[in-house]
Amino acid sequence: MHPHKPSYDRHAGTDANKEFLHKISRHRIDPAPVAPGAGTADLIDGAFLSYNGGRLREGCQLFVRKMLADNGTIGLALSGALTPAGLGMSCLVPLVEAGFIDWIVSTGANLYHDTHYALGMDLFQAGPSLPDHELRENQVIRIYDIVFDYENLLGTDKFFRALCRGDAFQHTMGTAEFHNLVGKYLAEREDQTGVKGKNLLAAAYRHGVPIFTSSPGDSSIGMNLAALMLEGSQLRIDPLRDVNQSASIVWDAKAAGGTSSVLILGGGSPKNFMLQTEPQIQEVLGLLEAGHDYFLQFTDARPDTGGLSGATPSEAMTWGKVDPEKLPDSVTCYVDSTIALPLLTAYALTRCEKRAPKRLFDKFPELTRRLEAGYAETRAKRTE
Repeated sequence: MHPHKPSYDRHAGTDANKEFLHKISRHRIDPAPVAPGAGTADLIDGAFLSYNGGRLREGCQLFVRKMLADNGTIGLALSGALTPAGLGMSCLVPLVEAGFIDWIVSTGANLYHDTHYALGMDLFQAGPSLPDHELRENQVIRIYDIVFDYENLLGTDKFFRALCRGDAFQHTMGTAEFHNLVGKYLAEREDQTGVKGKNLLAAAYRHGVPIFTSSPGDSSIGMNLAALMLEGSQLRIDPLRDVNQSASIVWDAKAAGGTSSVLILGGGSPKNFMLQTEPQIQEVLGLLEAGHDYFLQFTDARPDTGGLSGATPSEAMTWGKVDPEKLPDSVTCYVDSTIALPLLTAYALTRCEKRAPKRLFDKFPELTRRLEAGYAETRAKRTE
């Protein structure tokens, strides 16, 4: 025995040791062989057992068994170039149409590039190792291994400028109202062409799903709206309206005795904007709340850099963003969203019946009225 270190008696486990093992365990690892033609949901449940595969399985099960259960309210935070890769039409639109997503915070870029498809423009698979100088000389744009004609940008810019010069856009609005109005015209275009299911904004409009952009100037859509301002357009985007409307969604869901869940793809500003609804409710407005109930994130960001993208649900809990009592149900899976999202979509559509849309956009007048009433009560009690 080492004279300066304690000795640990290694021996066959006692009944107490075995009881401890069973206490920390979940299921015995004994999967059936993967069979030819195995379904995605069965594969996830049966073979995704440990490491990030295990977290992905837990995330899929959390989404179906708890987040969607009892008609809970689910917000989607969307960052990273997902729609150019076709994930809007393959996954996000089906999730919206199934009633599995109730509100969205997205980068403007995802909504802009998704509009290419609604306008009948083509994007192509390529490879990640391309001669970028030659691409520029040939008017080709690259997003890693996706390529498309520069004309796509010019045509989409022209569409947004022409649309937003219309009388319907000549006033101040939040980003949810702006996107709903754009979605209306894109849905009409889909009806005219007979090609539906290609555009997230159109699907969200049809199902009353509000879509916010946390940084409305940080995309080609915002750039074109800025150009219209130089022309004398009266269109103004009010991001503070977004803060109150998004908070009203969460406040109403929790005050009515329901649950509020967040599904986060990537991180960045959409993640923070979605999570800050709870500090807005508790810290700023002074309303009694504990935090979001369920937290599911797919990310490649590390927590040790201190950035918000990689911040854990446990860290978010200290800000009031996540209910501490629900923290054990939170799942963070370190995997590329382009891998996780199709798997989650297939799993949810297989394991869960479709839900009727909540149509939260249509309810904003009532939701914000309730938030205003709650804040008025707290203000009356404050000494400031």
